[in-house]
Amino acid sequence: MLGMSLHFTGNLSGARVELEAALQHGPGSQRTSATYLGFNGHILAAAYLARTMWLQGRFAQAVERAHQTVKAATPTDHPITQCIALVWAILVLFGTGDIQSVEQYLDWLISIARSHSLGPYVALAGGFRGQLAICRGNANDGVESLQTCLEELHAARYEILTTALHISLVQGLAALGRFDQGIALIDETIRLVEANEDNVYMPELLRARGSALLSKSQHNRDDAEQCFAQSLELSRHQGARAWELRTATDLAALWAARGQPDRALALLQPVFMQFDEGLDTVDLKAAKQLLATLS
Repeated sequence: MLGMSLHFTGNLSGARVELEAALQHGPGSQRTSATYLGFNGHILAAAYLARTMWLQGRFAQAVERAHQTVKAATPTDHPITQCIALVWAILVLFGTGDIQSVEQYLDWLISIARSHSLGPYVALAGGFRGQLAICRGNANDGVESLQTCLEELHAARYEILTTALHISLVQGLAALGRFDQGIALIDETIRLVEANEDNVYMPELLRARGSALLSKSQHNRDDAEQCFAQSLELSRHQGARAWELRTATDLAALWAARGQPDRALALLQPVFMQFDEGLDTVDLKAAKQLLATLS
């Protein structure tokens, strides 16, 4: 539980220490194999560790841990534990761009959640379906699914992933040209994060705000650049290399479009060089492609 709290506040290194310590007490021990408060603590720790690894830029390790956690949860015959493992694995796989595995786990999540009437997980699955639709270019259906999901989660007071879903919804709204609505949602979400200290998402929220401003009008370039700069600073403070990579790519693209390719290269190349695994993931491919145009 301490590791989870540190994860959400943005202390990723501290979270990883605590989550790995929790896993030292193996699932075969009497203390951790039991299910308390509705979930298996060992599976919960492993699921959050996978997401923490992804945020730290350990993409290959995160994917391996996510798959291992789903596999470990399968024989537990405990549907909530299985749903937890699947939800956090889906988040990791969305982050790496492995859409095929996302769809496989999502079908599994829907089956378990519906058959056991687990309302919040049914709603989450609908939200992930919406995110998947946006990834595939169907923003209309994606936005509708995410809005329905968020209404159901708010009604159930299940808010643990609503910030992440808001970011996906903003991306869908931007794809539909509904920039003002998306920016308003981002601003409201930032206010909620500041109040609740769900700081782990703040770098990505700032990046999403900058992207929305830039998509709305090139006249917003200065404001977008400021958002990107704030996102970079915070992601580096958290050690969130996944967020840092995305923001550095967006900011480098902005500088390149302004006729500053050398400045863009000087920013993005050192960030890209930090990564020594998961080079086939979607964000690293995008950064590599941009670097090829700058050098």
